Amino acid sequence: MPDTKASFRTEFLPTPGDIPAELWAACFPPPLEGSFWYETLHESGLEDQFSFHYGLIRSGDTPVGIAPAFLHDVPISLVAPKPVAAVLRILSRWFPRAAVQRTFFVGSPCSDEGTVGLVPGVTLDQVGNSLLEAVRAKARLLGAPMVVFKDFGERDLPVLEAISAGRRFFTIPSYPGTCVSLPPGGKDAYLKSLAHTQRHNLLKKLRRSRERLELDTAVVERPGDAELSEILGLFLQTYEKGKTKFERLDRRFFEQIRSRREARFILQRDRANGQLVSFMLVFVLGGRVINKFIGIDYSRTEGTYLYFRLFDAALDFAYGIGAGEVQSGQTGYRAKFDLGHGLVPLFNVCRHENVAVNTVFRAIGSRLTWRTLDSDLEAYLRAHPKMDRSRGGPDRLRHGH
Repeated sequence: MPDTKASFRTEFLPTPGDIPAELWAACFPPPLEGSFWYETLHESGLEDQFSFHYGLIRSGDTPVGIAPAFLHDVPISLVAPKPVAAVLRILSRWFPRAAVQRTFFVGSPCSDEGTVGLVPGVTLDQVGNSLLEAVRAKARLLGAPMVVFKDFGERDLPVLEAISAGRRFFTIPSYPGTCVSLPPGGKDAYLKSLAHTQRHNLLKKLRRSRERLELDTAVVERPGDAELSEILGLFLQTYEKGKTKFERLDRRFFEQIRSRREARFILQRDRANGQLVSFMLVFVLGGRVINKFIGIDYSRTEGTYLYFRLFDAALDFAYGIGAGEVQSGQTGYRAKFDLGHGLVPLFNVCRHENVAVNTVFRAIGSRLTWRTLDSDLEAYLRAHPKMDRSRGGPDRLRHGH
């Protein structure tokens, strides 16, 4: 057992392999994305976008936790209001650094929720103060004036705000995650759990899609090189359609992830010619299926409702392995609402070293809500205002410390 009365300290290591596998297993058990995920990202050739770092937390001499982190030059256009972003784009012609903000993140560029993994018996409030100081010191060493605890959930938010109190950190809402619970009883039980209008519209879309396009579905554990090329082509189509782009993945990522035992590829082909028209990469983690990435042939989307066909196949897969929920990530909310997903509040806890810049960013952050982040969220919350937890509920409206 760790000595929780001993002082805590954090050392940042350059690769996930520098941390023992048994510590990864203890700190990131299912349904968390553990060492397989961080190893995949580390080996996917993303050095031009991210510099990965792995905080090893010790209690005395005993390892007790892992804080994944990464360095990234964030385009200001992702976070600044449109008028400010327009000015910065002009300035960047002469001053390239004006368009980006070098930031040290605690979390993962692609995980749906930020996590500091800790062994049983150790809590975030115990390690938080020493971790925060280690993160700030590492950020200074890397020349990153901005520190962000990225996409942390409601459970961790009070602790993060408490340990950052008095240090000029501020909290802003992030794009919420999405999740749908799978009631026992198979797909019929899932359909009954939907509202009448949701159920009627989904069944109608599936029926019309089947009338228009017959598909063959397969779940593949390790696609071959030819299939991987098809998958990548559909992924890139979908990536280009996305409103928000943070990480940019290429073939190297898919070559790495296909070898992981947690990964499955749900593939749907046109029965008439065998052409791949959609895929979903899912992770199987305990009782959770994570819908990680999808790809769709957008030349075939008119009247085919391919996203709904793909999710229907994912439901069959999830029920087939006894999963209790499907997690579908951030953005693309309209279709997910139609499929019965709920919103999972996520938050960023941030600080810029420069007092003036921090004041500006905090002011911008104080205006951010789910409604301002995404037009689909805005439309949904107009109809369901009680679902808006972008500030963590009525008792949590602080934006700065």
